Amino acid sequence: MLTTLASAEAATYVYVSNADSKDITVLALNPQNGDLTVVETATVSTTGPATAGSMPLAISPNKKFLYAATRFEPFTVVTFGIDPASGKLKPIGTAPLPDSMAYIATDKTGKHLFGASYGGHKLSVSPIGPQGTVMPSAAIVPTGKNAHAVLTDPSNKYLFATNLGSDAVLQRKFDAATGTISDNAPAAVITKPGAGPRHFVFHPNGKYFYLLNELDASLNAYAYNGGKGTLAEIQSVSTLPAGFSGKPWAADLHITPNGKFLYGTERTSSTIAGFAVDSASGKLTPIGSVETEKQPRGFAIDPSGRTLLAVGQQSHAMSVYTIDQGSGKLNRIRQYPVGKNPQWVEIVEF
Repeated sequence: MLTTLASAEAATYVYVSNADSKDITVLALNPQNGDLTVVETATVSTTGPATAGSMPLAISPNKKFLYAATRFEPFTVVTFGIDPASGKLKPIGTAPLPDSMAYIATDKTGKHLFGASYGGHKLSVSPIGPQGTVMPSAAIVPTGKNAHAVLTDPSNKYLFATNLGSDAVLQRKFDAATGTISDNAPAAVITKPGAGPRHFVFHPNGKYFYLLNELDASLNAYAYNGGKGTLAEIQSVSTLPAGFSGKPWAADLHITPNGKFLYGTERTSSTIAGFAVDSASGKLTPIGSVETEKQPRGFAIDPSGRTLLAVGQQSHAMSVYTIDQGSGKLNRIRQYPVGKNPQWVEIVEF
């Protein structure tokens, strides 16, 4: 059972956005044994429909702020200050967004917040003020169909965004001084038709890029040319478990901080697929799939690389796994209740 944290006992905090209860569960994590302790439940909004849709989260690079975007009208992003002593959240600002955002992320300077609108087929760039609060969007960039995720590369000079409905990963240039996005050449990498590009991550060494495709649950590995900001596919594997039947529905993707292991969730089978990463070639070797929470949309790996936490949209709970440091295999050790329809997980270490 979860207990309430009376005083600061941990320096690692977990933030889970719960779409239908429209709040954020805040917990303290002990990475050594995977224990979680409730810190608080922070309200994001008291408005919106009973079923609110996902509320994507983002953490500022300096770890002082958490941003939460609502996906119901009026579309807004709430800025929370993070208390490093307790992990508690304090709302310090709200700004409008130009649409419902499926994904938000800051650039590496922490001065710009990006949004990817699935229904609006657009990206947005919102300035972040010197006090950490997001301001109204300064730029709106049309995309192909169904923008789903957006991130800059390790250098912060290039920006990538998935278009699920166009089977494309957009390749763009980014100017952090002005917050502007401009064309790169080629303008996009095209995936297999019907793959449905969704979430992606860069390898910590900056040489590789991994893309999870929602509609066929494939996982593509790319070599990354950091000088040009371009991708070249080197491998494609499946994240579906053995004996799978039904319609694939892949969700989230994360890599361990040391770059040795990569994991992806699949919602139809309620599984997490693991892969060992060859840092020399970037290629992936399957570790196998494990059962997890029902309809897992989001998960995260703690900064120590020892623990993986996955939430289930239909179980309203979170499973905690230890990561075997040699093999990458996951071992489920605990389950904790969270809010209603949890969809996004962020972890901060102080």
